Amino acid sequence: MGLLRHLQHWLTGPGRPLVVAEFVPETHPLRQWADTFPWAALVTAVDRNFTQRFPVPTARGRAPVATRVLLALELLKHELHCSDEQICSQLRTDLAVMYACGITQVQVNRTQEHFVLPELLTQFRSRLDEPLLKELLALQAAAAIEQGVVSPAHLVVDTFPSEQGSQRVNDAATLYKAKKKSSRSSRRLRTSAVPRARP
Repeated sequence: MGLLRHLQHWLTGPGRPLVVAEFVPETHPLRQWADTFPWAALVTAVDRNFTQRFPVPTARGRAPVATRVLLALELLKHELHCSDEQICSQLRTDLAVMYACGITQVQVNRTQEHFVLPELLTQFRSRLDEPLLKELLALQAAAAIEQGVVSPAHLVVDTFPSEQGSQRVNDAATLYKAKKKSSRSSRRLRTSAVPRARP
């Protein structure tokens, strides 16, 4: 209910609301992606950090956009290789993006161009400092291990989003290549060590 209260300035309108989950299949990649995140823990960490570092905003004016929405948009921006403008536009038109942002019901005013302005996403991102990002990463990694999505023995976290198909070197790639090279050379040594029969 808290999320709905934050978004009521654009979720209110005439007619029956759309239930977002009914329009996004369970097999949709964005739904599966969103369902792996420990959103409650991530939002709590962001809100606690912001409360400590920034003054309490005034109670006047429009209700703020929920942290859950802004955090999901920031992550989706990198996942989908979008600009701020593109991801905010997709939030207005794409039910899968709405689902990923935790929006459960929608009643839309067709004349409203944006649900979240790109400038707001930029402001949110500027507040994410290094200690907070490390905390969010630790929460996400712990949740992934708990769900059995990754093994703690082989967990390698690459914090830098990269273009699909890029050849950027990271620790995981280097380790994999080193192991592969090592197994090839040891196979060659074993083969050359076997004495060959003379004709």
